[in-house]
Amino acid sequence: MAQTRFSGPVASDNGFLGNVTGNVTGNVTGNVTGTVTASQLILPTSTSAALGAIGNAINTTDKVANKAVYNTTTKTIYVAQGATAASTWIDSGDGTTTITPA
Repeated sequence: MAQTRFSGPVASDNGFLGNVTGNVTGNVTGNVTGTVTASQLILPTSTSAALGAIGNAINTTDKVANKAVYNTTTKTIYVAQGATAASTWIDSGDGTTTITPA
């Protein structure tokens, strides 16, 4: 199988298939196919009050379904149930505790 190495930014209109290994710097958007190996996972952080405030940036900027956020108030990870500012956040630890922005 042929391999291609890149030393700078890469853009693809058709996506990439296969495994991604090594260091990833920057943002990854779109569909990811294959395996991504990382030495650490750094999530965005927020508080319970901010997650519950519909006008807060955590609810109005880059919110997508399944976005994970570390809640510094409860020390747990919350996951967005939708992409709108009013979409509920659910505690991934217990699967039942929710915060609904209002």
